[in-house]
Amino acid sequence: MNTSPATVRSVTKTVSIDRAVAEVFAFLADPANWPAWAVVNVKAIEPTDEPDWWLMTTPHGPARLRIRGNAELGLLDHDYLDEQASWQVPARVVANGTGSEFMITFFQPPAFTDTYFDEQIALVDTELTTLKSILETGA
Repeated sequence: MNTSPATVRSVTKTVSIDRAVAEVFAFLADPANWPAWAVVNVKAIEPTDEPDWWLMTTPHGPARLRIRGNAELGLLDHDYLDEQASWQVPARVVANGTGSEFMITFFQPPAFTDTYFDEQIALVDTELTTLKSILETGA
């Protein structure tokens, strides 16, 4: 008998960026750029010997990241693995006029309480503000 819920809590965050889709996608698809914008969760990152996987230093210890991107569709889905949880995170860059929208959805892992999940999701706003600033002004 499957005791998993049919659905779990999720939160989707979106940020408008005044840069072309191709530029936003290229920046986000390169994990080496993540410490610059994901300032709360990614302290450092380096490639591993395993194809497509990167080793991150996070506030909670080591984690692994793999981006499953598709530039034509703007897909930036990624897998995040650490000792506390594993997430598959859907993300997408779509056109908004001459600019872009970056959307990212987080599903609450079973190990996270509602309060902890809410706290972590609130931190994403800082990261998206940083991403917007970097891509629009270079700061």
